[in-house]
Amino acid sequence: QVQLVESGGGLVQAGGSLRLSCAASGRTFSSYAMGWFRQAPGKEREFVSAINWSGSKTALVDSVKGRFTISRDNAKNTVYLQMDSLKPEDTAVYYCAADRTPYRTAVPTTTSGFGSWGQGTQVTVSS
Repeated sequence: QVQLVESGGGLVQAGGSLRLSCAASGRTFSSYAMGWFRQAPGKEREFVSAINWSGSKTALVDSVKGRFTISRDNAKNTVYLQMDSLKPEDTAVYYCAADRTPYRTAVPTTTSGFGSWGQGTQVTVSS
């Protein structure tokens, strides 16, 4: 299974920005869709964004459209989540995940669609 290591979380004021990174180990990284999820205290894990294996297709939950951008650098085995105009409602632990199926045309958007998960990184947005 692919191993994922996340970084970039922290404390930021409302309206600020953070860039999360997820570094993956494994020779087949470029064949798999990657996603970001988040989980706030007392809440279920929620889909945030995903990107297909080639980077040609992306998906975003409505609440972050226009503010978050997902991207990947297959040469560096890394996926990114650029978060701008952050709101207190964005406060959560953010998790990186890798798809189970290579070369999937559609972008998975559910937790069951991903097989490998990072440890999570805390994002806290203050008002």
